[in-house]
Amino acid sequence: MAWVIALLLLVGTVWLAIAGDVGGTVLTGLATVSTGALALHGTLLRPRLAAGPEGVLARTVGGAHRYPWTEARLRLRTTRRLGRDSLTLEVESGDHLLVFGRIDLGEDPRDVLEVLTALKGQALS
Repeated sequence: MAWVIALLLLVGTVWLAIAGDVGGTVLTGLATVSTGALALHGTLLRPRLAAGPEGVLARTVGGAHRYPWTEARLRLRTTRRLGRDSLTLEVESGDHLLVFGRIDLGEDPRDVLEVLTALKGQALS
């Protein structure tokens, strides 16, 4: 969806540039670049979180990071911002803390925690 929005913004930017609206061109150009960067980020870092018998693999802008089950601590965190509750999954290992929301996971963080807990239990038993 972000790619479609970026394309529509690009068309709008070109149309405003042809019409001679400098201010509109600059604003829609910035929106196009920002949306394109977010779409690229979402495309390149999928899947953000993967798990297997050996542990958790998290993909970030800095690269892929592996955390063995013996070191990975998993928990849910609820925060309230602007009158709305937001649920995130936290994966902590040593000095590293990774926070994943619903968009990052593609699923409800509660469901992902259940699956990860089951995988961790199987791997450690």
